[in-house]
Amino acid sequence: MKRHIPRPRDLTPLIGFRKPRLDATARRLAAALTIADLRQIAQRRTPRAAFDYTDGAAEDELSLARARQAFSDIEFHPTILRNVAEIDTSREVLGGRVALPFGIAPTGFTRLMHTEGEIAGAHAAARAGIPFSLSTLGTASIEDVAAANPDGRNWFQLYMWKDRDRSMALVERAAAAGYDTLLVTVDVPVAGARLRDTRNGMSIPPTLTLRTVADAIPHPRWWIDLLTTEPLSFASLDRLPGTVAEYLDSAFDPTMTFEDLAWIKDQWPNRLVVKGIQTLDDARAVVDLGVDGIVLSNHGGRQLDRAPVPFHLLPSVARDVGSSCEVLLDTGVMSGADIVAAIALGARFTLIGRAYLYGLMAGGEAGVDRAIEILSSQVSRTMRLLGVTSLDELEPRHVTQLHRVTRNASPDRP
Repeated sequence: MKRHIPRPRDLTPLIGFRKPRLDATARRLAAALTIADLRQIAQRRTPRAAFDYTDGAAEDELSLARARQAFSDIEFHPTILRNVAEIDTSREVLGGRVALPFGIAPTGFTRLMHTEGEIAGAHAAARAGIPFSLSTLGTASIEDVAAANPDGRNWFQLYMWKDRDRSMALVERAAAAGYDTLLVTVDVPVAGARLRDTRNGMSIPPTLTLRTVADAIPHPRWWIDLLTTEPLSFASLDRLPGTVAEYLDSAFDPTMTFEDLAWIKDQWPNRLVVKGIQTLDDARAVVDLGVDGIVLSNHGGRQLDRAPVPFHLLPSVARDVGSSCEVLLDTGVMSGADIVAAIALGARFTLIGRAYLYGLMAGGEAGVDRAIEILSSQVSRTMRLLGVTSLDELEPRHVTQLHRVTRNASPDRP
């Protein structure tokens, strides 16, 4: 082969210098291509207690691991030679249009992850055209979130307290502020055993110990933000010192029943969704009460460890009650492919919790934007590669769940 010394004009097309990004946060976020990348950034930039509060689950964390494994075990079945130049990722969900098949799940103690907290999430949701859900244990008030997302869809998540009047006062505030959907969480009669939080001494407000002081050294920006902004608290509730578990156990009502759920439904004027459904029988029971939707969820693995995997339950529940109410899903959703698979197997919509919080910890509001952007691009790409142009074209034939864990045959369980 003849060789020659390259001439400058031969090298010119091969040389391209990227314009340097002076903003370090923008540079980090641009380099993140997956939610897992955002998680790594979040872990570097956030103290252990705050990161573990998001990242951890109950006891041995088996429920969370199994939920993520279930999505890893998806096998897709693409169709070829379809015109997928233009696709539509929007649909009607609970009486309103959403631009993407996922929304931001309710998360508690959110300003612990980053001082911009729920307001950052509400702003990002508004830009993306997706719903934002505020938790009863949120660190921004009902009214402040409504002001941050005045033209978007705001959902409020309710924990039923032992003090019913106090609970319903929150419901009334949400209705007055224009929230269009109430998510009633039913899988928390008591707090789960979140061992990472116990070991880290998670408390309200955060407590300075020798360990937390040592952990502060590599995270000065986080601590400066915490100490120079409004004190961290559950914005919609009275301030009460103590550990998170102690607070939750003093507030949650272990006596709540289906009758209470029916009573809440009578008080709420808009759409009502029950979050925390983990069996087909319970799905049928709440649908019989006339709810508008259910969320198949084991609380992100943060309550009962070894609980059913929502993604495994999805096909049977969607077949049985999907014509009577809208079936939503959360737990373990970490990519757009996960979301597409859930839609194909019958979910109307999905909710993201940790994926959103990893973005928040990685870069505040810009990090939430990046998380939504990553998931949106993955949803669009997966749809095109499957050969579909709309969410309604996704069907069970597009997905096979490969099971590593199988159940013994049972006549009363899916």
